Amino acid sequence: MSIQPEGEDLRKATRWISDKLQYESNVTLSKAIEQACVKFDLAPKDAEFMMRFFSEKDKG
Repeated sequence: MSIQPEGEDLRKATRWISDKLQYESNVTLSKAIEQACVKFDLAPKDAEFMMRFFSEKDKG
């Protein structure tokens, strides 16, 4: 059982991915998302959300 509010891990992972992509030029989006899912224990639906989120962010 976690004491963090629901979705907090997803917010932390999104921030972590953004930082990783900004400061590490050799990391791809898919690899960063994969690493975040392991690090923050996220579900596959969260990975799909982050892939859409960052893809749309790049378009806009």
